[in-house]
Amino acid sequence: MTPALPTRTDARRHHDPSVRGFASDNYAGVHPEILAAIALANGGHQVAYGEDEYTDHLQRVIHSHFGPTAEAFPVFNGTGANVTALQALTDRWGAVICAESAHINVDEGGAPERMAGLKLLTVPTPDGKLTPELIDRQAFGWDDEHRAMPQVVSLAQNSELGTVYTPDEMRAIVEHAHGLGMKVHVDGARLANAAASLNVPMRAFTNAVGVDVLSLGGTKNGMLFGEAVVVLDPDAGRHMKHLRKMSMQLASKMRFLSVQFEALLSKDLWLRNARHANAMAQRLAEGVRAVDGVEILHPVQANAVFARLPHEATLRLQQRFRFYFWNEAAGDVRWMCSFDTTEDDVDAFVLALKEEMAR
Repeated sequence: MTPALPTRTDARRHHDPSVRGFASDNYAGVHPEILAAIALANGGHQVAYGEDEYTDHLQRVIHSHFGPTAEAFPVFNGTGANVTALQALTDRWGAVICAESAHINVDEGGAPERMAGLKLLTVPTPDGKLTPELIDRQAFGWDDEHRAMPQVVSLAQNSELGTVYTPDEMRAIVEHAHGLGMKVHVDGARLANAAASLNVPMRAFTNAVGVDVLSLGGTKNGMLFGEAVVVLDPDAGRHMKHLRKMSMQLASKMRFLSVQFEALLSKDLWLRNARHANAMAQRLAEGVRAVDGVEILHPVQANAVFARLPHEATLRLQQRFRFYFWNEAAGDVRWMCSFDTTEDDVDAFVLALKEEMAR
């Protein structure tokens, strides 16, 4: 006889759910539809390490977005996805060309270089976006044994500065990289926001333009945890399952990762969440533009607003709402919106900004 599950819990709420912020879309909770999907997958036994029914079904969902040869490898987090993907595309002597502002260069604690054993070759970009011309600044020296060999171009869609590559821009980069014998990796932590901004399917700037491997985000778009390495070119990911294990990214109870992606991607939840976050960023930008002394630094094309304001005003505002400096010396800040950001949240923040700027 199967024992009854306990119903009593001693868990207590340790935070005030009315407190809101603009620091990161990682601060947001879990979308109710995702929580319901996790509960649906619970109960009973399923084979571990990805041999479960949910991970099997996820592959068909991935095919609907990225084509019949795409294969998803769920992992725990974004850094793990990027490190695992880049390992698959590089040799021990390989290097990755990326924007100087890229997440893999700035915000992953050196993990791509320390854990994957590769070299990052960075390029300054005015708006966070690579171009074929910028790539060429580092795309040389393949036969020089004194230089790490450029083998991969890695770009984020959308970029770390909230800007979005059009499908034509992506195609130009992929064709240029492939013409030089390099592969292309996309850091898609906020891929859904880019698709919502462009009003095109995610395939329009990934498999349709020849991207080789994709890190597909879920956590920033309403999931509890989890990302996925999506291999678009089967030849580029022949050893992905072994690399995932070696990179400590193989989940034993993988069904709880896969069912979240199924809930997010099987219908339109991914798009609803991303559209809402983007719309809140636009509302925030409109409100900020009306505040004297505040400058918006980059086009607001996804769910991020980058701005510059006096240092003291920022410090006071941070006592009321959580957000981060982007470049403290210059006075630059970043404000992020998420799937659960409300119009009232935005309006309250803009009002607080006006008050602090007027002091």
